[in-house]
Amino acid sequence: MLGKVNHIAIAVPDLATATATYRDTLGATVSAPQALPEHGVTVVFVELPNTKVELLEPLGAASPIAAFLEKSPAGGMHHICYEVDDILAVRDRLVASGARVLGDGNPKTGAHGKPVLFLHPKDFLGTLVELEEV
Repeated sequence: MLGKVNHIAIAVPDLATATATYRDTLGATVSAPQALPEHGVTVVFVELPNTKVELLEPLGAASPIAAFLEKSPAGGMHHICYEVDDILAVRDRLVASGARVLGDGNPKTGAHGKPVLFLHPKDFLGTLVELEEV
């Protein structure tokens, strides 16, 4: 059911500082910032040979990342994203097994322009899981 890890997301209080850390200190290639109002975040992607790291900054006070940063002001790992072939089939299988899909249960368009869903962390060992259709 799960494919490869698409990205690991890290919530940060200051996207420009985090970008500079990855780009200037670690020598990574970092994408341009992308605002995602539907998700309440601004993101950049750190490109790695085997996956990506997504750096997330709140976009407005109602952002779910703002609530995360209230609990962890320095930032930290927010979620892990796995690729799936058929997001609706995977969603239906997970819901039938008792897993909770966040939001209204329907995919939204993610940062890569593809359908995504988030799964409740209480159902996945305390980790917020994102699924992205490839």
